[in-house]
Formats: sequence, structure tokens, C-alpha cells
Amino acid sequence: IMSRRVIDLTLEITSNMPAQDAFPGNIYVQLVSHEESRRTESGTPEDPFTSTWNYIGMVEHIGTHVDAFFHMNPKGLSVDRMPLDMFFGKAVCFDMTHIPERGEITAEDMEKAQEATGVKVDGHIVLLATGIHDKYFPDKKILSVNPEITPEAVKWLADHNSRLHGVEGPSTDIMDLNLFPSHRACRNLGITHYEWLINLTELIGKGEFMFYGAPLKLKDGSGSPVRAYAVIEE
Repeated sequence: IMSRRVIDLTLEITSNMPAQDAFPGNIYVQLVSHEESRRTESGTPEDPFTSTWNYIGMVEHIGTHVDAFFHMNPKGLSVDRMPLDMFFGKAVCFDMTHIPERGEITAEDMEKAQEATGVKVDGHIVLLATGIHDKYFPDKKILSVNPEITPEAVKWLADHNSRLHGVEGPSTDIMDLNLFPSHRACRNLGITHYEWLINLTELIGKGEFMFYGAPLKLKDGSGSPVRAYAVIEE
């Protein structure tokens, strides 16, 4: 009998999460506690009602998020205009734990990883497990150690009808090099990616599964935080 398991791929949102220097730090704080809300005298004397609420402020690209086409292309669709059905579907995870820090993920690596999974990529969301999140988070060193996806590997994805892929860590590019070849290739080929997914190593060897990572409907958004998760059959 097959059982279904949900694997959360989303980094918890807290204040001042690690983020690249170009971004201001995010804020996530409590504004009103249950105790403080008693002053509103809501409910009834016999059954008082209390509540609590928090404030969140952040760039769309902090934590687990998806890049809109507009992020890389001034003529691309903003996140609220992108088709919602892009953000879920059949997926596969490639084992890239052998790629060195600040290394390159090549088209040959993609081909070998596909063969190892036994899944022929055709429209799949492709997740790339490197292990850097487990190794470094929350050390800010994680901002500079991720591998880079080469333009040839991005083309490999596009050639296999994959419009979305996902990585651990802050970027599909090595950010301090300031070259962004992966982002530029995505721009040119009309595909995009999730960044700062977690728990991807749990998906290695699982074959095909379902992935979900819908963005918020942010007007003219260049990206959005997402609650990403995988559903696997075991």
C-alpha cells in the first residue's frame, strides 16, 4: 500500500534573515500580543476575546521565493500575471551534492543526474540538491558558497520543457561575481526558478513527485515568497 508524505521545502521566516547586501534586512515582529489586546475589551465580560498580530516587511527575494519573469526582463510578466499553473506540477530532484562550493552545474551534470533518477524530464520542475543549506545555514557564508548553473545547463532545462527549477541557497548564480549568467540565460529562454529551498536532499532518489510553490498575488511583483513543499508516494 502506497502512503503519501509531505516534505516542507520552505525556510522559516524570521527577522533579519540572511540576505545579499543589496537587500535591506527583513522585519517580522509581533505588534500586539494577546495580553495587550485585552485593552480593546472585545467579546463579552463572561467570554473576553483576545487576539494577536504580527508585522512583516521584506524584499520579495529573501528566504524561499520564486523569481518572476519581470525580475530579469523589463518586458517580462510580473508575478501576479504569471500563469498560476506554472507553480505546481510533476517534479524531480537531481543529486548535485558532488558539485564543489562555488562550482558549476553543467549540462553534462544535468544529463547524468537525469539518468540516475530514472525520470525523463519533460515539463518537470527540476530541483537541484547541493547540501549547502544543511551545511551552512544560518551562517552568512551561505551567501557566497552556492554553485552556479551554467547557461548550457539552463538551456538543457528549457530544451526539456522545464520552465521552473529550484536551488538551495540565495541564488542560481554566485552573487559576488556580479555576472549572473544563469539569470541572464533564464531571461533569454523565458524560464525562471525558485531560490532558497530547503530539505532537497530528502528528495534524492524519490523519482517523480508533485511540487507546489504558489506565490503571493503581488501587484507588479518581481518575485514572491512561497510556501514550497513536495508530496511523494512511498
